[in-house]
Amino acid sequence: MSSTLCRRDDRDVPAIPMSSSQIVDDLAERIRAGEYPPGSQLPTYAALAALYDVSPATVAIVIRILRDRGVVVGVPGRGTYVANP
Repeated sequence: MSSTLCRRDDRDVPAIPMSSSQIVDDLAERIRAGEYPPGSQLPTYAALAALYDVSPATVAIVIRILRDRGVVVGVPGRGTYVANP
């Protein structure tokens, strides 16, 4: 039985999609690290779904959690932005 592998951080890892809680942690870390600075717009749900290899519904759950934690804010019709500290 062979498993599918993908490259992450210069190493091969099993290509198992991340859970929503793992994505929350990863996206929050990217925000903390400055990849998405305060006031910047996050990628679309479709782009995040492709990045993490999950459904847009999973991305919606992730964004809702981050919004509830005050990490991001949604602007109807405009997108999701990193909250200012």
